[in-house]
Amino acid sequence: MRFTPSFLEEIRDRLPIADIVGRRVTFDRKKSNPSKGDFWACCPFHGEKSPSFHCENAKGRYHCFGCGVSGDHFRFLTELDGLSFPEAVERLADEAGVAMPAVDPQAMEREKKKASLYDVMELAVQFFREQLQTADGAKARAYLRDRGLSPAVQNEFGLGYAPSSRSALKEFLGSKGIEKEKIEACGLVVYGPEIAVSYDRFRDRIMFPILDAKSRPIAFGGRALSADVPAKYLNSPETDLFSKSNVLYNYAKARKAVGREGSLIVCEGYMDVIAISAAGFENAVAPLGTALTEQQVELTWRVGGEPTLCFDGDGAGLRAAFRSVDTALGGLKPGRSLRFAMLPSGEDPDDLINRAGAEAFRQVLDSARPLADMLWNRETEGRIFDTPEKRAELERTLFGVVSQIGDENVKRHYQQDLRDRLSSFFGTDDGKKSGSGKFGQRTPRGGGAQKRFAVSDSLINSSLVKSGPSAPPLRETALLATVLNHPAIGIGHFDELASLEIEHDMLRKVHIALLNAFAGAGERDEHLTLEMLRQNIDAQGFGAEMNMLETQIRNNRIWQAMADAAFEDARDGWLQALLLHNRARSLKAELKAAARAFDEIGDEASFYRMTHVQDELSREEGTEAIIEGFGLSSGRPASSF
Repeated sequence: MRFTPSFLEEIRDRLPIADIVGRRVTFDRKKSNPSKGDFWACCPFHGEKSPSFHCENAKGRYHCFGCGVSGDHFRFLTELDGLSFPEAVERLADEAGVAMPAVDPQAMEREKKKASLYDVMELAVQFFREQLQTADGAKARAYLRDRGLSPAVQNEFGLGYAPSSRSALKEFLGSKGIEKEKIEACGLVVYGPEIAVSYDRFRDRIMFPILDAKSRPIAFGGRALSADVPAKYLNSPETDLFSKSNVLYNYAKARKAVGREGSLIVCEGYMDVIAISAAGFENAVAPLGTALTEQQVELTWRVGGEPTLCFDGDGAGLRAAFRSVDTALGGLKPGRSLRFAMLPSGEDPDDLINRAGAEAFRQVLDSARPLADMLWNRETEGRIFDTPEKRAELERTLFGVVSQIGDENVKRHYQQDLRDRLSSFFGTDDGKKSGSGKFGQRTPRGGGAQKRFAVSDSLINSSLVKSGPSAPPLRETALLATVLNHPAIGIGHFDELASLEIEHDMLRKVHIALLNAFAGAGERDEHLTLEMLRQNIDAQGFGAEMNMLETQIRNNRIWQAMADAAFEDARDGWLQALLLHNRARSLKAELKAAARAFDEIGDEASFYRMTHVQDELSREEGTEAIIEGFGLSSGRPASSF
């Protein structure tokens, strides 16, 4: 039976080769480095006393420097256990959870066709690189120069330029004899039954080739040079070659550099990767427009056991770091974890390196915290646990989170770590309870406070504590206007829309009118179009208010909320605005409670708590309601939600 290369590759990707080899050999503890997926043992194929048999997870290969034998997962079983190749494939496929393929001539034909798509992508890379050097590519070269990317760096990453013409790439590929079906299959053109003539997907953009683990081009990321476009960053669509949740930008090159650098650095975007690499950190990768996925975390672990996740030092970066904790928990094993490096507030890697040099970035990496610290910080920072009930709730939450860890041994150690932290967190030398602190540091409730602090009138009367502002808040306006302009968001997220808490009186009425419109359409089993929704809101007597919302978002240039925004951008912007809105309301409630507690107690802990929440809310109020990553910021100026 013939197996397709992608089928065999999937098995190899799911099973670290050290797991296969380790069943037949004992790895040398002194010479092996499990965190890097690098193992040494005495060769099972010939007798020896010192380990010269090398096994490397990153490459999925083994090699004996004594007898010269080498191979992959399947060859290890065929040569050592005497299995036939199909038998070895079947055994490992079952272990990896990959279904054995039926004999399918059509599947083989599809695999052959897929292989030919790589050739098309290579031609596209060539075309874009050549266009970067033309007169039309001058503004792209100027942008890259302003970003500090030298011609050598541009060449290293294969950067190019897509001209503004609607058919430049399509015509180039056609001149090379490439059929339109292959051009479409690569995602290089926009086509469909409602499109009379297909056109180039990427136009007037700086082009970043995205390579697979074998350094073959499988997709592109394009950065718009014009501000007046729906998406500042645009990725290739999902194709037979490209699934963005399973790919890390720069993975193939970074994997080779890990031997020198120790483990992967996971950044937030490909511009971060290029900037870091140009500064000498060649082991950097990044996800492509999504939060880090389980599949991508698994990719990093195949290269080294403890990659460092590097996030921008703002609220969005911290939230992304916290999400990654949950993503990784299920896959934790001995020697497999994550570390978290947080950049100075308001800076990305490029900013830091340009301001303070590569050594400053190295210091950020060196100060990275383990996953256990990040988990603890997420659940405790900025909170007070001054009652048995709150302490019990914290304990339940923490142990509930670590219950997601699949490896029982790792789970047991996490549980013990939490017990130690909780004991330290809630106990002091004199037996008193303590307030909240960062990473388990105790903040005394009363011992350090010799007097009560007065709450200033400006704080008590500030808009951070008060509710019900008279002017429509921009974020609430954006949330409602986005749904008015994109009814599919209300249909797909009706529960979130229904649970939305609106403070402004006029907007609250519009909110109710929206809910009535969607509920009525649902009862009649109607598909609510934009025109139908506007007619419904107008019929309920809120036509003027609807126009007011439209005027406000246009005046503030909240492009994600406008009717001409791409649906994906509108939806993602709405979901992020919703997250910020709910977070801000929670912080306001916490600030009120903290102010009351300080007024009643007046100690150091309550004062710290109050000012900390105030700072958190101030940062939250200044956060723009866009998602980090590809395809979500068009480059148009946008006010804060």
